Amino acid sequence: MTGTGRSMEVLRAGLLTTIQDLGRVGLAHLGVPRAGAVDPPALKLANRLVGNPPGAAGLEITLTGCTVRFDHAMAIAVTGATATRLRLGARAVDMCVPVSVPAGGRVLEIGPTVTGLRTYLAVAGGIDVPAVLGSRATDTLTKLGPPVVRDGDVLPVDRPSGPPAGIWFAPYPPAPTPPITLRVRLGPRDDWFTPAAVDQFITETYRVSTLTDRIGVRLTGSALARVADRELPSEGVTFGAVQVPTGGEPLVFLADHPTLGGYPVIAVVDEADLPLLAQARPGTPVRFRPGER
Repeated sequence: MTGTGRSMEVLRAGLLTTIQDLGRVGLAHLGVPRAGAVDPPALKLANRLVGNPPGAAGLEITLTGCTVRFDHAMAIAVTGATATRLRLGARAVDMCVPVSVPAGGRVLEIGPTVTGLRTYLAVAGGIDVPAVLGSRATDTLTKLGPPVVRDGDVLPVDRPSGPPAGIWFAPYPPAPTPPITLRVRLGPRDDWFTPAAVDQFITETYRVSTLTDRIGVRLTGSALARVADRELPSEGVTFGAVQVPTGGEPLVFLADHPTLGGYPVIAVVDEADLPLLAQARPGTPVRFRPGER
C-alpha cells in the first residue's frame, strides 16, 4: 500500500460488492482459483477510461448497486450492466465515460441493474489493498484476497498512473438479445454421455437458474444421460468448464471455480463468451454451439 491518503468510503455495499482485478492466473496447479472480474472486458474498459492499467483493482457490484463517497478529487468510470440510475451528488452522470469527481465529500449512487448482473467501478489509481499471491481479487470460494466489501468500509486509492480518457472512445457492447449462444469445445469427458445426450447438449435451450454466483452458473433443462453410472476420480477443472453433476443439468464454472472436480466435464466454453454468461440474469435462455475440438 502506498499511503497516498486518497480513499473512498462505501456507504451501501448492496447484495455483493467485491474488489476485483484480473485474478490469479497460472496458480491452479497449486489449488488456487483464478478469481478476478467475471466480466474482464467491463473492468478493462473502466480502467482504460480513468487512465489505469487494465488490471488495476476496482469494484464489482452485483445486481442491487451501491453507494460510495469520495472525499478527494479523482476520476471514476462505471461500466458493465446498465444501472437504473447513476448520480454523483445531485447530478446524473453517464456510464462508459470518465467522470471527474471534485473534492468535498461527493456521493456516487449506482442503482440496481436494468439488464445484466454486474456493474464495475474504476477509480484513477486503482483500489490499493494488499495483494495476495500477486492479485488484489476477492475469491469467494477460498477467501483469498480482501474480504467482501461491507457498509462503512474505507478503501485506499493509489496515485493515478495516467490521465483519464478525454472522450467516450470504447463504449461497452450492449446486452445481447436472448438466447445467448456460448461457443464450446466438447470434452474432455463427453464420452461419458450417450450420443443422444451430447446431441441434446448442443441443440437444447437451457435457462440460467437462480443458483448463479461467482463460482458458477447452474442451468435448468432436460437431464443429460450418462453412458454408465460410475464414479470419476477428481481431476482438474478450468474457467468455463461445463460440469454435469448427478442430476444431469449443466453447471458452468466462472472465476471462483474450484480447481478440482469429481463430475464429468462435457465441454469447455470459449473464454471470450464467458462475460455473456456472467451478465446473464436468472431465466435467461442459453444455447451451446460446438466449435473445434
